[in-house]
Amino acid sequence: MEIKKEQILIRIAGQDRKGLTASIMEILSRFDAQILDIGQADIHNTLSLGILIRTDEAISGQVMKELLFKATELGVTIGFSPVPDDDYEAWAGRQGKNRYILTVIGRSLSAEQLHAAAGIIAAHDLNIDAIKRLTGRMSIKHPERNVRACVEFSIRGTLADKEGFQRELMSLSSDSGMDFSFQKDDMYRRMRRLICFDMDSTLIQAECIDELARRHGVYEEVAAITESAMRGEIDFRESFTRRVALLKGLDVSVMRDIAEHLPITEGTDRLMSVLKTCGYKIAILSGGFTFFGEYLQRRYGIDYVYANELEVGEDGKLTGRYVGDIVDGRRKADLLKLIAQTEKVNLAQTIAVGDGANDLPMLMEAGLGIAFHAKPRVKESARQSLSTIGLDGVLYFLGFKDSHLGEQGKM
Repeated sequence: MEIKKEQILIRIAGQDRKGLTASIMEILSRFDAQILDIGQADIHNTLSLGILIRTDEAISGQVMKELLFKATELGVTIGFSPVPDDDYEAWAGRQGKNRYILTVIGRSLSAEQLHAAAGIIAAHDLNIDAIKRLTGRMSIKHPERNVRACVEFSIRGTLADKEGFQRELMSLSSDSGMDFSFQKDDMYRRMRRLICFDMDSTLIQAECIDELARRHGVYEEVAAITESAMRGEIDFRESFTRRVALLKGLDVSVMRDIAEHLPITEGTDRLMSVLKTCGYKIAILSGGFTFFGEYLQRRYGIDYVYANELEVGEDGKLTGRYVGDIVDGRRKADLLKLIAQTEKVNLAQTIAVGDGANDLPMLMEAGLGIAFHAKPRVKESARQSLSTIGLDGVLYFLGFKDSHLGEQGKM
C-alpha cells in the first residue's frame, strides 16, 4: 500500500536564540521529514524562519504537535500551511528561471526610495524572492560612520522590456539620489576575474592634461581645444595632438610632483585592497598618460597599464609629441578584449569602470560596465551607474558584504 505524503509550510517568528534551528530540525529528523525548501532572515535579533517539508500524511499531525510544544518552550510563534501537490509543482517549475539581482546603493536609503524601486519591479511583473543588506549597520549616535547603504534584491520573472526597465532605473537614479546595478543572476556574475579602470576622474579626481597645462601656463588654450572637441568640431585624435603640442618644454620634474600629489578618489584604497586579496586582474585603460598610470600601478600593484606616452627629450623636457598609438574609446574596448584573451577570461567575467564618453565602448563590451560619477550622456547609455558613494561601491555590485570583508569593510 502506497504511503500518502503531504507538504507543510512551517513559519516561525520571534526572538532569535542559539540552538533554535537545531531544536526544530531535531524534531523533523525524528519523523524523517524531507526538507523541500528552507530560508531564514534575522532583523535586529528578530527571527523569521520558513521550512517547507514533505512527510507522511498519517504522522503530520504529530509532527505539528511536537513543533508547537517546542515553539512554546522557545518563546516563538509558529504557523502551519498545507501546500497542495499542484501548487508545489507549479512553484517548483518556476525556480531557476529568469533570475536577476538588483543592487540599490546610496549614502542612505529611505522608505520612499525603496518604494520607488520596488514599484518599478512590480510594474514589470517581476517578483522579489529575497532582500539582503550588504553594508554594515549604521550608527545612530555616530552618523558620520559607515555613511553608505546598500541592499540587494533577488528577483524573478520574465522581463518583457529589459531596455525599458533599465531606462526607468537610470531615470530614478538621477532623480532620487541612489544608484542601481541590474544583472542576470548567473555563474558569470559570481566569477568576475578582470576589472579595467579609466584613470582621470575615475581612479583620481583630476584630469592630468589639465594639471600639466596649469603648471605650464597654457590651461586656457588646452581648455578651449577640449571644449571644441566636446562640441564635436574636432575629433579626439586631433584635440589630443593639439593639446599635447602645447605642453612642449614642460620639465619632467613637474610630472613627478603632480604624480606624488594626485587626488585619489574616495574608496579607491579599499577597493584595490579587496580586489588584490581576491585575485582579480586589474588594468588601467586611459586616454591620459602612462607616467601617471605607472605611478598608480606601483602604488596598488595593478597588472596592466595602457595609456598615452609623452615623448621626453634629452634635456628632460616634453617635446610636445606622443609615442605610439593614441588610446581612445575604441582602443580601450579592444584592449579589454585583448587582456581578457591573454588572461583566458570570458568577456562575461570582465568589469569596466569609467566616467567619460570615450569609456562607453569598453563599458558596453564588458560583462559589467559601470558609469562612475559620469557625465549625463554616459550615465544614460550605461547599464549600471555609481554616483552617490565612492569607488568602493563597485564591491557591492560584485556581491561583496561588509561583514565578509573584516577590517577591509570598515570606513
